[in-house]
Amino acid sequence: MQSPLLDHAALTGTERYSLQNPQMLRVVLDGGPADVLARSGAMVAHTGRVQFTGWTPPGRRNRANVAPTELDLMRCSGTGTVYLANLAQHLHILDLRRDRLTVNSTYVLAMDTTISWQVVGIEGGERIAGVGTRSLELTGSGRLVLMTSGQPLVMRVEPGRYVYADADAVVGWSSGLEVQLQAQSSNTEAWRRRGTATEGWEMAFTGAGHVLVQPSELLAPQRVPVR
Repeated sequence: MQSPLLDHAALTGTERYSLQNPQMLRVVLDGGPADVLARSGAMVAHTGRVQFTGWTPPGRRNRANVAPTELDLMRCSGTGTVYLANLAQHLHILDLRRDRLTVNSTYVLAMDTTISWQVVGIEGGERIAGVGTRSLELTGSGRLVLMTSGQPLVMRVEPGRYVYADADAVVGWSSGLEVQLQAQSSNTEAWRRRGTATEGWEMAFTGAGHVLVQPSELLAPQRVPVR
């Protein structure tokens, strides 16, 4: 068979995390003790002897005790190559080195088991359906892979200068930043952003760090559970 389609053959190499293409992650497992945690259902292909098992965060007795604001992850272990993706979203590999990063849990695709997290609240965040209700502070050292709907914008925040972004477009930010939620509309139902023709809630950041914004004001597509 001859076709330009064959130009998209699987890459080679032993690097643990790499991008097969901008929307597909390639993970190499060497059979060692360092497994990879990935978004449940994100595997699209694999080679070798790889096992995918449900994963419960430390301190939880079972998966039923995991709050919906946290991460629904599976453990990938064994020897082989795993390809991960989620509805063709763009992927970004971050190298955390004892950093603290706050992200919307729905935009996490994969991470090393050396990274830990805790649910953090944003004042007034329970009133909106975006970042404010799904914020996790990630800490530790290791690789983290985030998803965005399209190519993102990284905005630098400097002391004394506010940066504003639509709450439905924010993917994550440096944990040291101060965050405020404020309505951009006098509409009494501003929290129902998609039901109005006006702007809804925005997030204001101040301090020193960065804010990651995607070119979409919709929440990331959710995996539909099988019943």
